[in-house]
Parts: sequence; C-alpha cells; structure tokens
Amino acid sequence: MEENSATIQLKDINPLDFYGHQNAYINRISSFFPHLKLVARGNAIRVYGPDQKINLFKNKIELMFAYIQKHNSFGFDTIEQICNRNSNHADLKPYKKLETDVIVHGLGGKVISPKTSNQKKLVEKVLENDLVFVIGPAGTGKTYLSLALAVEALKTYRVKRIILTRPAVEAGEHLGFLPGDIKEKLDPYMQPLYDALQVMIPHVKLVQYIEKKIIQIAPIAFMRGRTLEEAFVILDEAQNTTQKQMKMFLTRMGKGSKFIVTGDLGQIDISKKADSGLLDAIDLFQNTKDIATVRFNEADVIRHHLVKKIIKAYQKSDSQKNGESSS
Repeated sequence: MEENSATIQLKDINPLDFYGHQNAYINRISSFFPHLKLVARGNAIRVYGPDQKINLFKNKIELMFAYIQKHNSFGFDTIEQICNRNSNHADLKPYKKLETDVIVHGLGGKVISPKTSNQKKLVEKVLENDLVFVIGPAGTGKTYLSLALAVEALKTYRVKRIILTRPAVEAGEHLGFLPGDIKEKLDPYMQPLYDALQVMIPHVKLVQYIEKKIIQIAPIAFMRGRTLEEAFVILDEAQNTTQKQMKMFLTRMGKGSKFIVTGDLGQIDISKKADSGLLDAIDLFQNTKDIATVRFNEADVIRHHLVKKIIKAYQKSDSQKNGESSS
C-alpha cells in the first residue's frame, strides 16, 4: 500500500487532556493502529501510513473529539470502547439518546440535571417555549439550570452563541462609586455567570468561546440596538431591571432564539419595587401563548441545608412587616 500522511488538529481540545499524563492516552490509541506512525505535538497529530488506515484513524479520533465535546471527560474506557468497535458512532454507548433528566455533562463528566419537580418543569417549558420567566428565591438553581440548557443548545448546534446579561446595579451599589475601569467595575456583577460556566465548560474552551464572542457576557445596557438571532439569551437578576430595560431586552429577540429571564422577587434592589421590569412583565404576559412562567420556592433550594431555613425566616419576617404596615 502507498504510504501517505495527514494532520489532525485538536482545535479547542486541551492537548494535555487528550494525550494523557506522560502521553498515556495517545500511546494507547496508537496501539490500536500498528500500521500507522503517530507524531503528537502541541495541538496537532501527524499520522503516517496507508490511506485506508489513516481514514479509519481519523474517523475514530473524530468520535473521541465528539465524546469530549459532549461529556467533558476522556479516559482509557472511552478509547477502548471507540477503538474496539467496528461500527459508526450511532452504535456506541455515549451516543445513545440521553436520559430525559440529563441536560449536559460538566467537567469530569459530571451530570447536570434537574433535581426537583419545578426544575424539571423549567426544562420542559424551555423546550416548549421561546420565552420563559423563571422566578424564585436564591439557591433554587434558576441561573445554573438555565446556563446548562444554553450550553446544551450550543453543543448540539441548535444555537450559534450564548448571550448572558444582568442589570449592573444591585444591593445599593452604583458603578460610578466603584474603583477601576469599566471592565473592572462590571466583572463583579458578571462573576456568578462565569462561575457557573466554569463548571460546565473546560477553561481553555471557555476562554476561546469568549474571545470568539460565541459566549458573550455583558450588562443589559449593552443589549440596546441589537437583534439576537440563533442565540440562547439569559437575563439574570431581572428583578432589578426597570420596565423600560425589560421592554428593550425582550424586543431584542430574533429568529431561532431562546430567551430565559430569571429573578428573585424577594430581592428587588431598585429604589421603587413597583417599577421592577420583571414584576411588570410577568403580569403582562401571564396568559400569552408561547411564553411561560416557572415559579420556584424554598423546596427547590439545592444549596446548603440552612439556606431553606434562612429563606423561610425572611419570608416570615416580610409577611409580618407587611401585615404591620397594612394595619
């Protein structure tokens, strides 16, 4: 057979994760292809040998890349499974239809899935509707699950980008009084979104997504004038938007987009609570077709067990204060 060569780029896959410690993974892959010579350096694998064997090797490597893309994990078991099968990817275990309660796999293959009935309802409503409002107290997974759904949509090519936004005034703080340039001022408000994404997407890939603007994180003011098509868009902490901001945001929706609006009506930090854009929008669209509202409560809290008690205590205190003010 005539010998040939080909180069396979790792693209946005971390070479250290794919080659393994002291090249253990790439050496194991090589053992399945004794007729080929592999040279793995940096982000490229150079392969030498007969065309037919090279094509088979490339097919197997593509399956491994797809597995890593979907599951964020890789190891000897995956290598054995893919290299030992003389079949296409549809017959491999990782490519069977996912269980209904699995949204996406995070770092190390961690399964991210809804844990409560309301969280499952959120997943169902997002699949059925292009605009979903999600309200509830802290720790119920509103933002986390919404981000997981966005990452899943990006990985399965149902959207081309993820756009995450928040109002940039919270808890009595104003940008003008914070130190630093505009980026340094905004980063603290956006950090919870970065934190959640870092659990779902490897660091190298996340940086690349942000650099290429495949994932965009910006305050709500930066949404003005845009039309957001083929995007998964999440407005977080929406209770702190004004009615004008909410109208501006919702009218950014373009073809092929999904919008999720999350917020906690118990933590409205703008001066007049009645002016909350989230309160107004829920009232406006409560009976509108293709727009859904999912309400979480303390039973959906998945943080530290004390968070449920803290939420209940504040709810009781607020009820008592409201009762006193009414009387």
